[in-house]
Amino acid sequence: MEGRSREWSGGAESGGEERRMEGRSGEWRGGVKRTERGGEESGGEERRMEGRRGEWRGGAESGGEERRMEGRSGEWRGGVKRTERGGEETMGKEKLHINIVVIGHVDSGKSTTTGHLIYKCGGIDKRTIEKFEKEAAEMGKGSFKYAWVLDKLKAERERGITIDISLWKFETSKYYVTIIDAPGHRDFIKNMITGTSQADCAVLIVAAGVGEFEAGISKNGQTREHALLAYTLGVKQLIVGVNKMDSTEPSYSQKRYEEIVKEVSTYIKKIGYNPETVAFVPISGWNGDNMLESSPNMSWFKGWKITRKDGSVSGTTLLEALDAIQPPTRPTDKPLRLPLQDVYKIGGIGTVPVGRVETGVLKPGLVVTFAPVNVTTEVKSVEMHHEALSEALPGDNVGFNVKNVSVKDIRRGNVAGDSKNDPPQEAASFTAQVIILNHPGQISAGYAPVLDCHTAHIACKFAELKEKIDRRSGKKLEDNPKSLKSGDAAIVDMIPGKPMCVESFSEYPPLGRFAVRDMRQTVAVGVIKGVEKKTATSGKITKSAQKAQKNK
Repeated sequence: MEGRSREWSGGAESGGEERRMEGRSGEWRGGVKRTERGGEESGGEERRMEGRRGEWRGGAESGGEERRMEGRSGEWRGGVKRTERGGEETMGKEKLHINIVVIGHVDSGKSTTTGHLIYKCGGIDKRTIEKFEKEAAEMGKGSFKYAWVLDKLKAERERGITIDISLWKFETSKYYVTIIDAPGHRDFIKNMITGTSQADCAVLIVAAGVGEFEAGISKNGQTREHALLAYTLGVKQLIVGVNKMDSTEPSYSQKRYEEIVKEVSTYIKKIGYNPETVAFVPISGWNGDNMLESSPNMSWFKGWKITRKDGSVSGTTLLEALDAIQPPTRPTDKPLRLPLQDVYKIGGIGTVPVGRVETGVLKPGLVVTFAPVNVTTEVKSVEMHHEALSEALPGDNVGFNVKNVSVKDIRRGNVAGDSKNDPPQEAASFTAQVIILNHPGQISAGYAPVLDCHTAHIACKFAELKEKIDRRSGKKLEDNPKSLKSGDAAIVDMIPGKPMCVESFSEYPPLGRFAVRDMRQTVAVGVIKGVEKKTATSGKITKSAQKAQKNK
């Protein structure tokens, strides 16, 4: 089905639930009790719906696998057994999911390199490849560049056609890797910050060609900006691919490679990365040298080696370097934080908020508080992929049914937490470290742009510019600066224009990083250092919550 609007078929026989969605930027997933009819689950009848940013795909017939697409750069990442229509299993539970972000200068060969990995290890099916190859040949691009694959995907993405997110996936021997976003996409920076999924590792591609490396790493090249952003936003693992080794003078030059490694090491160190923990790999994304197999053209390359607290790892290819990524620890031990993406009213069920568990655990019977609205109620059930869960963990996109709460009481941008364990509260004000990226003028106290923080989208005022700092070391350069311009970093106090719930980055990272949007672009990024919470006035506590609290 192309992205044309579809209705739910369904109706009374599918559990009395009929709904057409416009999904502002999410869609209803899970939480519906489905009745069976004639033994066939009516879950197989959902149709794909258009929503400007996400849609249903499939249902029971595709192995119960829905994927959230496009939109805020994330998708379901449960380790669910996915079965394709042919019935063959495409992935078992045993492989962990990790997310990578590919960064680097515009002509470094990111697309070709990424395209190569996807093409060789990934989600592109044979039919699509044949179609692309045929088109490439017709357009005289017969030599079939891997970048062509990515260009096609990007063009479709830009036109707003939701391409199957599995195209942005590939497998290594250890992981199931999702490319969160490829820069060059308009909203790259915003996606990196508000992105549904935090990148576990950044892959920096630098071009080794004559003059190319220098252009990318120059003061105004994007390479520095991207690497700094990744580090600031908490992407602490890095891999460097020294690309286009086939176009050095002479080709596959060891001297050129070593020169680049030295220079890149110096500057990633300035940002905060430790070069000892970074794998440097000389590659050709175009010819495939050292991508999946060791290259015969660089016999001088004895492999990369990284040293970490838990020992050292070595290898020769980019694929092996991806396998050496340390798996992320999902923060189950922290108190619950679940920013709402949407709230649905479902006939016969009631109110169903939908969102992704960022920290902690959500389970039926838990008494949750929604901030900043300060509504407390009991969770009746939790569902994902139409299956009831006994608990939802960080990374899970779930729908959960709450009693005695109307759709008018809670909304997108609210945050659910455990009423008994550090419940979320409204922020009266917060202090943040911001980096101004591209603002045409000066920013001074009183400026009130829109902040995108987790799923909230709220205007906040720069109340006070406290100090201008060095963006790498964080050392103070100036007290109470009059204004800030592009390239500056500062500590500022901010006041939300409407009630909002945010947290410090150190405690709850996904709720502590934000993008500042103005003039339809990201003008600054920030990390929250501290939050002044509003003392909660007594909010609405539903009967079911009171009952649940008494019973304990």
